[in-house]
Amino acid sequence: MSEEVKLMKGNEAIAHAAIRYGADGYFGYPITPQSEVMETLMALKPWEDTGMVVLQAESEVAAINMVYGGASCGKAVMTSSSSPGVSLKQEGISYCAGAELPCLIVNVMRGGPGLGTIQPSQADYFQATKGGGHGDYHLIVLAPASVQEMADFVGLGFDLAFKYRNPAMILADGVIGQMMEKVVLPPYRPRRTEEEIRKTMPWATQGRTPDRERNVITSLELDPAIMEQRNIKLQATYRRIEENEIRYETINCEGTDYLMVAFGSMARICQKAIELAAAEGIKVGLLRPITLWPFPYAAINEAAKGKKGVLVAELNAGQMIEDVKLAVNCSLPVEHFGRLGGIVPSPDEVLAAIKEKLM
Repeated sequence: MSEEVKLMKGNEAIAHAAIRYGADGYFGYPITPQSEVMETLMALKPWEDTGMVVLQAESEVAAINMVYGGASCGKAVMTSSSSPGVSLKQEGISYCAGAELPCLIVNVMRGGPGLGTIQPSQADYFQATKGGGHGDYHLIVLAPASVQEMADFVGLGFDLAFKYRNPAMILADGVIGQMMEKVVLPPYRPRRTEEEIRKTMPWATQGRTPDRERNVITSLELDPAIMEQRNIKLQATYRRIEENEIRYETINCEGTDYLMVAFGSMARICQKAIELAAAEGIKVGLLRPITLWPFPYAAINEAAKGKKGVLVAELNAGQMIEDVKLAVNCSLPVEHFGRLGGIVPSPDEVLAAIKEKLM
């Protein structure tokens, strides 16, 4: 069977991939620059073909609580938003993490703080990777750098969420959400049947049967001894994720003098900066974290060995740089380059930063 290749925006790819994954429900609220996710789902009308529910909630808070309810039943459910909207969802995201509910959250980042701008940003790194809500929890965070990865990471995000009973997030920036590229769409998967859910997710609230006790989904526990054990269990899950799910890409890291670390659209800009640097005889490599959590600390440490310095390029004031500094354990200079307010730098600016900060 030939591949199905389409030209579409990153946001549109999210919608197509969700239907093809066999998602059971999408609950969202419009906000630029991710509104095309819900717009595309509404246009495709998957409820007529697969039975997928697509619902515009009355608010971001309502949307994430609908996700909580659907996930409690073992359904593959998701939501999407952009930075201020994701901030509104944080309480519900923490509830999902505390209740061990698999779900998918998409954040197509825009500039802040506050209402900020509708232009691209990567300033939600801390929020996504350090736990934007309350309590000791982690999301599995995937950072796409292309429209193809926007499509691919829907299935990957859902699969990881169900594998570990933990929420997953696709953390994209507005550039990737709005840009158009060719994308190979994934094949269709049927939605899970009720019987499949019962067999594979015995914890799901599908109605009590005579052969088991009732299932209760909650993040609340008033007995501190029991709550401590619940937290210990979550931490054990996070250690398993860190052991098995770290993903990254290295480009031109062997035999180079300098290393750049960047994710999302900035990684693509840095790739062009590498070519410009090579033309001037400057040897630069790039490590692109694909999972922002779990973070590739060991890979960055290894890639930085023998280098003269590291430049962390981000569309923010300096967030991922803290993790990169931890990765290299202060063994060499680590500098930051970024633009704020929705401004996207050129490869020439990145090259100029390498010269100014590392040479």
